[in-house]
Amino acid sequence: MSITKHIPNTITCLNILSGCVASLLAIEGYLFPAALFIIIAAVFDFMDGLFARLLGAYSPMGKELDSLADMLSFGFAPASIAFSYLRLAVLGDSGAAFTPESLSYSQIAILLSAYLISIFSGLRLAKFNVDTRQTSSFIGVPTPANAMFWASLPIILHYGDYPMIESWLSNPWVIISAVLITSYLLVAEIPMFALKVKSLKWQENQIRYLFLISLVILAILLKWLVIPLILFVYIFFSLIDNLRK
Repeated sequence: MSITKHIPNTITCLNILSGCVASLLAIEGYLFPAALFIIIAAVFDFMDGLFARLLGAYSPMGKELDSLADMLSFGFAPASIAFSYLRLAVLGDSGAAFTPESLSYSQIAILLSAYLISIFSGLRLAKFNVDTRQTSSFIGVPTPANAMFWASLPIILHYGDYPMIESWLSNPWVIISAVLITSYLLVAEIPMFALKVKSLKWQENQIRYLFLISLVILAILLKWLVIPLILFVYIFFSLIDNLRK
């Protein structure tokens, strides 16, 4: 087999490596670099599909490897970010040195609730692999989009001053609510348009162009705050697209 056939899987392995680093950093409390490695993983996730198409290097192994990479980078890593925020909200600064023996059962349950994101990401990926309805679009929020939402929180707090968001993230019930909502959106029967385009014609990509234009406008108005809103703008335009059909 030509070495070029191995390029997409090699890129997918870089996705896995990025997810490992992101998860380790998130659990250790280094949330901003963890978020950056989730973004790097997303770049590799895009590139492996791109090179597979360019090189005609599709394979059953590549498909399975891609799902495993997504489970780690976009399932476990964002859940670990949520876990660290819950640890800070429940235990404060002392959470850095906590041991399981020092926690109550309710505290353990609250901290582990973050990994509902991992569970529902696994369900979403398994569903995608067997659902014939999702060849050119999605049903439910894709795992990378959900991961970008969680990765956006450390990023906007790093670059901007948002006391309200900091206040929300100090409340464990707000974080748990966000975990439950985003986990549900992963498996919800909501048709979502894909951003992949076959041409640049307005008529064929109207909803995609409107989505991108709205993000530019929101970015001008809200600056860094637009990043966590991308997920919900995406859902909004997907609902609009469904009503038009």
